[in-house]
Amino acid sequence: MKIARFSHTRPSEQSPVIDYGIVDDDALVVLAGDPMFSGFDTTGERVPLGQVGSLLAPVIPRSKVVAVGKNYREHAAEMGSEAPGEPLLFLKPNTAVIGLGDAILLPPQSQQVEYEGELAVVIGKIARHVPAERAAEHIFGYTVANDVTARDLQKSDGQWTRAKGFDTFCPLGPVIETELNPEAFLRTRVNGELKQEARISEMVHDIPSIIAYASSVFTLLPGDVILTGTPAGVGPIVAGDTVEVEVEGVGSLVNPVRTPK
Repeated sequence: MKIARFSHTRPSEQSPVIDYGIVDDDALVVLAGDPMFSGFDTTGERVPLGQVGSLLAPVIPRSKVVAVGKNYREHAAEMGSEAPGEPLLFLKPNTAVIGLGDAILLPPQSQQVEYEGELAVVIGKIARHVPAERAAEHIFGYTVANDVTARDLQKSDGQWTRAKGFDTFCPLGPVIETELNPEAFLRTRVNGELKQEARISEMVHDIPSIIAYASSVFTLLPGDVILTGTPAGVGPIVAGDTVEVEVEGVGSLVNPVRTPK
């Protein structure tokens, strides 16, 4: 099941509203509220996809975006190191989140901004000290992410907060998919050219292990997002580029790259 967060304008109203909906062929079945907290009760309204104003980031993390570094061996190698024996965690602020079609803005502090296509996991219930075998109970669904990184600042700072945390540096979308094929391909394209391709099963630390490890450090809250790492092939983006990250069965997340005005 695919769940969207979207804006639209009802015929009887002048101002757009934001709703959640279940994707059903060429329409969205409007939900009564955020399904993470209100369940899947519907209002009876259907919004044709052609009448959707825009698909928004399907989730705005309540507290944090947890990310995992160097979780594909070939990516770790291209960064000049080996994959770590335990998940390498860092955080991105929720203010970095944007949605489908929103622009990635290049900060003036950096001369080397790069894409990192990733699968994202959306947490659905409070998780603290969760064993790996019970991790699935705490997953609401999956979406697509781009862990945009100012690579030069990552190297010069010696830690990753600034390099990973700029506004617009965490595109998410287009929807949340509640089911996942563990052998699905993750692909990233820049201006239509394939840059990254790997199966998500190639992750060094799998999703249950990541949830178990992260929840042993801090409590995961409903709406928190975990970025599971990027495969080899990361590279630069410049103003005028278009980045597309695709996870088979989940969707494609497309964002233009711009210089702030």
